[in-house]
Amino acid sequence: MTPGDPSGGTGPIPRPVLAWGLAGLIPFLALPFLALAVPDLSGWNDRALGLYAAVILSFLGGARWGRAVAEAAPDPRAVAFSMAPSVAAWGLVLLPPERSGLQLAGLAAALVLHLAWDLRSPGLPAWYPRLRLILTAGAVAGLAAGALG
Repeated sequence: MTPGDPSGGTGPIPRPVLAWGLAGLIPFLALPFLALAVPDLSGWNDRALGLYAAVILSFLGGARWGRAVAEAAPDPRAVAFSMAPSVAAWGLVLLPPERSGLQLAGLAAALVLHLAWDLRSPGLPAWYPRLRLILTAGAVAGLAAGALG
C-alpha cells in the first residue's frame, strides 16, 4: 500500500502495465496453437517458445537486479539471486532439440519459482502479485502445451 492510496493497496493493475503484460503472453499462447495448425513447424515452434521464455526470465531477473542495485547499499544476495533467472534460462536453452519437452518444462518451473519469489517480496506494488499470477499462469500454460505437444 502506498501513502494516500484509498484502495487500501488493492487497486487495479495500471492499464498500460496490464495491457503490455497481456500482450507479452501472445507468443506463449500463439506458438502452441501454430504447432497444432502446422505440425511441420513443431521443432521451430519449440525453439521459438523456449527462446521467448528465456528472454522473459532474463527480463524478470533484470527487473530484480535493477531494484537491488538502486539501493544505497545493494544486498549482495539480492544482486546474485537476480542473476539466477538468466543463468537458468541460458542453461535450459542450451539443451539439444530432442530435449525440448524438458527444456520447456524447466523454463515453466523457473517462471513458477520466480513467481514464488515475487509473492514473498516486500516493497512491490500491491497489484503486482495479481499481475504476476495472471502472466505466469498464461506463460506456464503455453509452455506446458508446447512441452506436451
